[in-house]
Amino acid sequence: MFYGLRAGRMYQQTSSHPEPGEKERVQDGLRIRAGMPYPRGATWDGIGVNFALHSAHAEKVELLLFENASDGAPSHVFELPEQTGPMWHGYIVNLRPGQLYGYRVYGPYNPADGHRFNPNKVLLDPYAKAIGRPLQWDDSLYGYDVDSDHGDLSFSETDSAPYAPLGAVVEETFAWQRDQSPGIPWEETIIYETHVKGATKRHPDVPPALRGTYLGLASEPMIDHFKSLGVTTVQLLPVHAKLNDHFLVEKGLTNYWGYNTLGYFAPEPSYASNGSVSAVRDFKMMVRALHAAGLEVIIDVVYNHSCEGSELGPTLSLRGIDNRTYYKVNPDDARYYIDYTGTGNTLDPGDPYVLQLIMDSLRYWVEEMHVDGFRFDLASTLARELYDIDMLAPFFKIIQQDPVISQVKLIAEPWDVGPGGYQVGGFPWQWAEWNGRYRDSVRSYWRGDHGLNGEIATRMAGSSDLYERSGRRPFASINFLTAHDGFTLEDLVSYEHKHNEANLENNQDGHDHNLSTNCGVEGPSEDPVVLACRERRKRSLMSTMLLSQGVPMILGGDELSHTRGGNNNPYCQDNETTWYDWNLTPRKEKFLEFVKGLTDFRKAHPSFRRRHFLSGPEDENVSDAIWWHPDGREMESEDWDHNHLTTFGFILHGTLVQKDSRGKAIRDDTFFIVMNQGEDQQVVHLPEKDALQQTCVRWTVVSELREGLATAQTKYAPGGILRLPGHTLTALKAELEPKS
Repeated sequence: MFYGLRAGRMYQQTSSHPEPGEKERVQDGLRIRAGMPYPRGATWDGIGVNFALHSAHAEKVELLLFENASDGAPSHVFELPEQTGPMWHGYIVNLRPGQLYGYRVYGPYNPADGHRFNPNKVLLDPYAKAIGRPLQWDDSLYGYDVDSDHGDLSFSETDSAPYAPLGAVVEETFAWQRDQSPGIPWEETIIYETHVKGATKRHPDVPPALRGTYLGLASEPMIDHFKSLGVTTVQLLPVHAKLNDHFLVEKGLTNYWGYNTLGYFAPEPSYASNGSVSAVRDFKMMVRALHAAGLEVIIDVVYNHSCEGSELGPTLSLRGIDNRTYYKVNPDDARYYIDYTGTGNTLDPGDPYVLQLIMDSLRYWVEEMHVDGFRFDLASTLARELYDIDMLAPFFKIIQQDPVISQVKLIAEPWDVGPGGYQVGGFPWQWAEWNGRYRDSVRSYWRGDHGLNGEIATRMAGSSDLYERSGRRPFASINFLTAHDGFTLEDLVSYEHKHNEANLENNQDGHDHNLSTNCGVEGPSEDPVVLACRERRKRSLMSTMLLSQGVPMILGGDELSHTRGGNNNPYCQDNETTWYDWNLTPRKEKFLEFVKGLTDFRKAHPSFRRRHFLSGPEDENVSDAIWWHPDGREMESEDWDHNHLTTFGFILHGTLVQKDSRGKAIRDDTFFIVMNQGEDQQVVHLPEKDALQQTCVRWTVVSELREGLATAQTKYAPGGILRLPGHTLTALKAELEPKS
């Protein structure tokens, strides 16, 4: 054996001749021998392919080779000749990239003991780097007889070979052309959450052949949009190979979002430009193009469950390879799974080989696919031991120690559906979190709910109550108003109730706690009064997020005023409900320009993206932030308890922005932010000179936030009066007397 360097990484290679005494089996000119237990998966070394599969409870493993995706039976079947611990492995000379393959795994079929081996089922390698053939739904994909009265306790003897998904051997070399991560600091990050297909499917300037693909997302029109919008980081909904659930396919629907992972290494083939064979290359080309434009790429990953569902789901991969190892089963009745995800099963990261699967997948997407970070779906599940949540669980310990993964951006969705699963503020210091408290507080405030002034002030200041205790910074808070799950921004101000009828679940799916308003009309309206109300609320919501400390996340399409018709759970809507509409009316065009102006304003002013939490009075009794009562004075403790105070503001002192990462003092303008959540216009007495400890000549309304003010007046004297309309946020800059 010798070692070869490929794509900057070392791979163990095996000579084309067997070692002395090594067993070798020949079939139609192909020879299989022992090979190596690592790396797991199918690895081409330039001479042949090493296959390695983990199964602690298997009794025998067969490797199946297919010549064509349309073949109903394998062309070659080899028993893997070696077992090293729980690893089954073999090496075949003269196989090349593109080879289609699957496994049959033999062992006990005893659901009551958690074992569901069925060698009649062809299984996808969990380490497959590409999907060579997608699944075709058929009853043979189930490990049990679907017509039996005994349900999953029965045993299916039907061969699934014609219908099962197959892996494909890949060639991992790629011309990265000196690609490197843009390395955007957290405090400068503006995230754009989007879907590969939905973003481009209706874009008129993206070449038709590329719409809905990885290459379409990296096309010039999309990169121009990202850059002009001012975002720094593109966060993609799941791009791991997914499964379209059987019950959805029967209804003519699909699993559009993709939170139903089939393979943790293979990119989703339906987003490829030339079938599944080009998915790996296309994904790499997309990342390379986005990096060249200075944009980071974060991917949404789902390591909490798989697509195989409950005990009544299909046997496609992990279930048939080693069910009891990969999944958390009920300790009192191993026939059933522990389900903290709402999908029917939960992966078991407490098992060292499952943890290795997750870590190998993460490293692969960083080292081979060049992504810049991850957003972890239902991340609380990864912290669970058996039942309880422990932030010192093995997953978090190994993340902290890993020299690759610890250096990329890590974002938690800090909850799951199990008991105690809501863990906002509870993750380790390396992690940022989707701040659900921020979303709910900002929505409630601009809906007009009273008694939230203190809460909204805390959220806009970076949520120190959630993150400071653990030594984290404001950028631990991912501030968002909307996400893929729930209403879009347009729908948040247009609907008070969900309208999910198109999901064909009698409008029972999706949550009812939307914290939304409709300005008096449910759904579409041409009433200018209603439309004006909705636009004011949208501007105020977006302004709040982009002027808050922390990391803002814009839901893709919100800048376009995209509506889903009130559907707050469009996970199965692969159609114009979720595809962005780029044909903008003047109203929508105006809002797009407003959002662009806001992101430019945020990026120009470090006052709104501080590396440390606001700290109050500094030297000479000057505060970096002063909370302001509309009567023209600082807020006092009893003011925060005033349930009917609809207007307040705050001053951010530009000379106290703190220091940058190199220790250099940051200087900025001084700003006064003021907001009115009520229906009626409010009078605000602007700060006097002595409130700033600076010589302020006048206050000037920030041009990006003039829209919706009661008058065209833009300049005000210190202590002057600003008349602020309802549902409005604005900002004023202090113009200081020049130093002599």
